[in-house]
Amino acid sequence: MNAPDSKQIPVTRLFSHLEFDGNKLNHQPGSVLGSTALIAGNTVGAGILALPSVTLPAGLVPSTTLMILVWLYVVVSSFIVVEITLHSMLLQGRAQLGLLTIAEKTLGKVGASIASITYLLLHYGLLVAYVAKGGELIIFTIAKIWGQAHPLPNWIGTTTFTLVFGGMMYLGREKLIQKLNNAFVLIVILSFLGLVLLGVGQIKSSYFLFQNWNAASSAISIIFVAMFLQNIVPTVVHQLEGDIQKIRLSIVLGSIVPLGMYLTWNAIILGSVNPEILKNSSLGIFDPTKSLQDGSSGAWLSIFITIFSEFAIVTSFIGFTYSLLDFYQDFYLISQRKINHLSLYSLVILPAFGFGTLNPNIFFIALDYTGTFTNSILGVILPVLISWKQRQAGETTQLVPGGKITLVVILLIGVSLVIKQILSLKLPLLAI
Repeated sequence: MNAPDSKQIPVTRLFSHLEFDGNKLNHQPGSVLGSTALIAGNTVGAGILALPSVTLPAGLVPSTTLMILVWLYVVVSSFIVVEITLHSMLLQGRAQLGLLTIAEKTLGKVGASIASITYLLLHYGLLVAYVAKGGELIIFTIAKIWGQAHPLPNWIGTTTFTLVFGGMMYLGREKLIQKLNNAFVLIVILSFLGLVLLGVGQIKSSYFLFQNWNAASSAISIIFVAMFLQNIVPTVVHQLEGDIQKIRLSIVLGSIVPLGMYLTWNAIILGSVNPEILKNSSLGIFDPTKSLQDGSSGAWLSIFITIFSEFAIVTSFIGFTYSLLDFYQDFYLISQRKINHLSLYSLVILPAFGFGTLNPNIFFIALDYTGTFTNSILGVILPVLISWKQRQAGETTQLVPGGKITLVVILLIGVSLVIKQILSLKLPLLAI
């Protein structure tokens, strides 16, 4: 006999987080606010520093339109990741799964190999970019403080960055690193608010009139890597106990916060730098933040931009270093091999240090190729293929309307981005 009110209790969770508190079993549900903060913190990173360099040639209106479209594309593909994560949890009876595990269980060894290689390329590519840019900012700061006419060698900056922050992670306990990272995030937020307040006064509305829609496509890769959040989605699904409504809300809110920051940052920089400067700039990538950082628009604005840039790099460096450390720890655990603490950190940090030192201009190159190849494959192409196979095998909870037509459209966009990058492929990583 059914309880009279059984139909009045909707079941929205896939499972429950239960913990023993003495002799009592307590429910510890995740919160939408906490998951939203996790997504926003994971998404806001060093990619924001490269945005003005690729959006300035297009202008404010084209770049703003493109950022909103990329955001929509990322949100839709994130919902696909939610879909495949929920279905995999049901099939395997496990409450926590990552993209690599899901790819292995659904696409077999080939899918697992592609996902693993892509994962490694993503993390190493970004770590290289962070070490190179972090070292450059350290050299800039030293030159400003000491008033040096000639910049220090690039290796001094990358070595200092690696020793300070890589050494901090190697020697520090996890709780200490978490506290330091929280402090760094607070510095990022406060410095961003400071540069927004100061930067608004530098804006010239006439600069916003410049538009070059043909140049907008070259900014897609950097915008994509700046908004990449699909890798954190399985963690959010686990935290929110598979509750679809809470997961969907967290993804939307958690991605809108970075979008708002990117749009604000983009408007301030593009409104403060005359686009005509592109006609007189030398060949290569022109970084408009450097012209503001050099003090042309005031000393305080230069200070806030430098602080924001350095600590945005540091927080991203910490997050991706931990992710890569976890990857190798799982690998050695599965393969039943042993690796000591120093070797593990050397395996993660030294390659990034080496490439970052060899090429001081690798920051934009690494972000560009990372955004096109690894983010498209790991965040879009593989999830779509997994979803397609899951739907063929049986019914799944579909969060994205349009059925397989939507999957095809999303897949074609991801593939076209990869093909576009392949056609323009160069190998400048070791060029000095």
